[in-house]
Amino acid sequence: MSKYVAAIDQGTTSTRCIIFDRQGNIISVGQKEHQQIYPQPGWVEHDLEEIRQNTLEVIAQARIKASILASDIVAVGITNQRETTAVWNRRTGKPYYNALVWQDTRTGELVNQFSQDGGQDRFRAKTGLPLATYFSGLKLRWLLDNVAGLREDAERGDAIFGNMDTFLIWHLTGGANGGTHVTDVTNASRTQLMNLETLQWDDELLAIFEIPKSMLPAIKSSSEIYGNVVLDVLPNVPIAGDLGDQHAALVGQTCFEPGQAKNTYGTGCFMLLNTGTELKASTQGLLTTVAYQFGNQPVCYALEGSVAIAGALVQWLRDNLGMIQKSSDVEELAQAVEDNGGAYIVPAFSGLYAPYWKADARGVIAGLTRYVNKNHIARAVLEATAYQTLDVMQAMEKDADIELKSLRVDGGMVANNTLMQFQADMLDVPVVCPAVTETTALGAAYAAGLAVGYWQNFDDLRQNWGIAQTWTPQMGDDRRTKLYKGWQKAVERSFDWED
Repeated sequence: MSKYVAAIDQGTTSTRCIIFDRQGNIISVGQKEHQQIYPQPGWVEHDLEEIRQNTLEVIAQARIKASILASDIVAVGITNQRETTAVWNRRTGKPYYNALVWQDTRTGELVNQFSQDGGQDRFRAKTGLPLATYFSGLKLRWLLDNVAGLREDAERGDAIFGNMDTFLIWHLTGGANGGTHVTDVTNASRTQLMNLETLQWDDELLAIFEIPKSMLPAIKSSSEIYGNVVLDVLPNVPIAGDLGDQHAALVGQTCFEPGQAKNTYGTGCFMLLNTGTELKASTQGLLTTVAYQFGNQPVCYALEGSVAIAGALVQWLRDNLGMIQKSSDVEELAQAVEDNGGAYIVPAFSGLYAPYWKADARGVIAGLTRYVNKNHIARAVLEATAYQTLDVMQAMEKDADIELKSLRVDGGMVANNTLMQFQADMLDVPVVCPAVTETTALGAAYAAGLAVGYWQNFDDLRQNWGIAQTWTPQMGDDRRTKLYKGWQKAVERSFDWED
């Protein structure tokens, strides 16, 4: 009987289970969307119980579709939306509150409070991260300050914290009956509570943020056996891989060499550059983060440019404005015109992330004239993602002192040919899409498979990587310069909107 590896991809809009074979081919997929909860402007939440149930459903779906027995699966890996913050009771498994999603901006006042002494980069030397609403540490502090009874339970050791990887591993390995409370170095590096050099929770940061250490999971490597699933959906299958989604995509794209970079086009847009075992501090507004760590091997680091709104802007066009019925319709609209008609959209819905880090920025549409129509708006929506990626790539090249020769891409938006061609034109380098675009789930599968010997080494993984399509630049320098200058002017208009 064939043997497989399963990956649970717990994302911002849906949860999926994908089953892969040894060649990295997709055998089966189960997927289910979950509710996006917006209690107030800038607040974004997820129902933890809904996601837990969906996870069990999609595992069953994936197995049933391909008639795969649990005994056919040698390991399962988990990848997750990072920074999204959960707290639940160790004894009952019951959440204290909805998960605070990475896009949530309610911690803005805490950012200002902690920035007063030492500025936005106060903790950057230790954590690689600026003070921002993005990261888990301040979200956890907000929950401790605002959820009745939580701090008391935390001090008593009953309330525990985790990102979505930790939450799911705990439940799958037994929950209140001995569930394993762990995370990996990549997810821990996004909390702003872990020291990047020691790879341990930092006592000084915990004291400053007033977070009880007993709440925190044990930090492990990205590829080792954390425990076995005790539930009927995957009985006795070891959970052996754990990577934040963007780190998993880096692994799935087999970017194992320093200088290799990938960009994932999903709800947001995330470019990671492997810097090897060297911890590179950013001076250009990027994040220093853990790339991955396999078992006992040395940890590898990365520079990351995080963009909050990419595919979410297309969803906004669909759901809020009603200009399209389904996300894929945006391309047909955009193709009806040759350019953006002078219009630019800066999607700073929750502030601007890399390389600007402007929490007070808000979205703007600039350059409007009577000439601009819905086709130009659709084109401007797509172009916004490409411009934001160019912002990040320029910062990355300055920080790392290298020139990128090509960019490996993945995520839902790579299906949009118009966007990918414009991206190659703006970056002025080839944009390369792999044969298997589900690189996030594939990376989690690779981590799990390596831990149990299903794959032996990186060379096994590199052999699986094939190219589906390459877009090469076709735009002249003058036109590229003019378009980008318009974008930069539009970005400046978005600054300092919120008081």
